[in-house]
Amino acid sequence: MKKVLTFLALTSLVVLPIGLAVAAPALPTGGAQLPDTANAVWATINAIVNWLFIILIVAAVIIIIIAAWTFLTAAGDADKTKSARNLIIYALIAIVVGFLAKAIVALVAYILGVNISGGTIF
Repeated sequence: MKKVLTFLALTSLVVLPIGLAVAAPALPTGGAQLPDTANAVWATINAIVNWLFIILIVAAVIIIIIAAWTFLTAAGDADKTKSARNLIIYALIAIVVGFLAKAIVALVAYILGVNISGGTIF
């Protein structure tokens, strides 16, 4: 199990910078510029949160599949069953935290009156 978690952690370290680069809005050809409006800043934050959310959902699904396989191959072993149950609980907690992160970004943007409606998953 440690090998799988280590693999997922290392994979996320490789995929995360690529996702952040893809999530960033296109820069003008004149070079890198800082966002000049609140909408541009919030659009970047929203794009990053969306990519992280997608990565989190994919990782949670993989963990749930691993837990299901552990359940199926446990053959009545209490330790394996407990390990699989804990994996499912952790994956569900991660999904809830991901939804809360998206909700917090949307709530703060709404309170500040910033329009981030373009490209959201909600």
